[in-house]
Amino acid sequence: MAEDNNKTKSLKVQSAWLLFAKIAGFGFAFVLPLIVVRVLSKEEFGLYRLSFLIVTNAVAILPLGISMSAYYYLARDRDKRAAAVLNIVLVHFGVGLLGFLFLFVFPNVLGAVFGSPEMTRLAPLIGCAIWLWLFSMFLEHVAVANQESKLATVFIIFAQFSKTALMVGFVLWFGTVESIIYAAIIQAAIQTAILLIYLTRRFPGFWKSFDPAFLREHIAYALPFGIAGILWTLQVDLHYYFVGYRYGEAALAVYAVGCFQLPLVAMLAESVMSVMIPRMSELQLVDDTKEMIRVTARAMQKLAFAYFPLYVFMMITAETFITTLFTKKYGDSVPIFLIFLTLLPFHIMISDPVVRAYEHLGRFLLKIRVFTFLVLVAGLYLGILYLDMRWIIAIVVGIRIAEMLVVEFVVFRSIGAELSDLKLLSNVLKTGVLSILCGIVTFILYGAVRGPLGELVAGAARSFSGASEIIPEFLSGATVLAVCFFVFAVLYLAGSYAAGTFEESEKQYVRRFLRISNG
Repeated sequence: MAEDNNKTKSLKVQSAWLLFAKIAGFGFAFVLPLIVVRVLSKEEFGLYRLSFLIVTNAVAILPLGISMSAYYYLARDRDKRAAAVLNIVLVHFGVGLLGFLFLFVFPNVLGAVFGSPEMTRLAPLIGCAIWLWLFSMFLEHVAVANQESKLATVFIIFAQFSKTALMVGFVLWFGTVESIIYAAIIQAAIQTAILLIYLTRRFPGFWKSFDPAFLREHIAYALPFGIAGILWTLQVDLHYYFVGYRYGEAALAVYAVGCFQLPLVAMLAESVMSVMIPRMSELQLVDDTKEMIRVTARAMQKLAFAYFPLYVFMMITAETFITTLFTKKYGDSVPIFLIFLTLLPFHIMISDPVVRAYEHLGRFLLKIRVFTFLVLVAGLYLGILYLDMRWIIAIVVGIRIAEMLVVEFVVFRSIGAELSDLKLLSNVLKTGVLSILCGIVTFILYGAVRGPLGELVAGAARSFSGASEIIPEFLSGATVLAVCFFVFAVLYLAGSYAAGTFEESEKQYVRRFLRISNG
């Protein structure tokens, strides 16, 4: 029992370090779109989003998910750790090189897909960014898989800081999409150097560990998850390609802003799942399905604690949030954003750590992703022919929610979950009810202060900023959001404490903080 408690504490500590890193990285990365959207026109911003959409999709698709297998092999088989690292490095280098060569030799492919000569011109640069980003991205994964959460924290923060600093500096100095891609290439080159130093020190002589038979075994394990990951990436991002093809770069900019990903949402889920994957692998080895259910339920409670109130708050303040971050010229993005937000509460359903512990679930996930992908393609094709962009995002959201529900049901049935286990999610229900109650109060407050407070702050800011409306508009919206968020947060945290959704250890932290605050 003591060992289980130690492991639970270890998971909490690792998750906390990784979440801290993600939040700190978010603080740096959040600055980038705020500046880029104000420097570039709608057409240029759409081109920027397309360019980095291709980069991020290629980085996710080309390695077939083999980097994630580090969590499996580094936790289970110490004799194969060096060989597993070498396999991942070789695959990343090879497929990244192929991606670069393809876009260098056939740059007109991107131009033909999007009907954009600019995409043809930028294709070789995009290819180079893909190659270096793909290789360097393993730095974060390998540090976490090697259970060095503190070092992974440093890597994540450095990567986000250097990327943001370089990209912001280049876009302010040169003011072009091309300059931002150059900044991304430089940052990835620096991160690649750090990765090689880390691998050399943590896995001495790993380059001598090549084993063809193990490489085949490694790829065989990773491939089902990799293909499922590819289908998931396409499912998540394919709609951008349809919109870009059908409506052009300016409309894509509006649509992309509407599909703005709240970064802390993904960061929290990734931090939890990255430490759950090796834990689930350990539990599967000893066939402790009850503990797997319990750990997953606790993780869902933690995610619900953040996601449910955030969803309610963002639904209330969506218009102010979008126009403050991206200026009033993106007001048309608000209806799309409201529909896209519907996904947020469903992200508490984290099945990936369990799926990765069972090969048969990996095969099931692959089948369901193939089916979902085909349905999505059909829906998007009909959507761009007959519907507007609001219906397109509604199709995407509806299909993704349906898949989440099916996968969650099948996964938990396969590990023996019963209706009686729903009691483990009692705090999830409490969190949902409490979020709605706090939302009602915040909705009334938002309606009352939005106009008067916004105008007061904007007027005061104009007296200092001169003719420019950029600063007054931003400060006006930011002040309204800050006041409403403060009230919502105080009500929600106080209500959560009273309702017992805090664990006892978390209550002790709160009491200790209050004692320190009161001297």
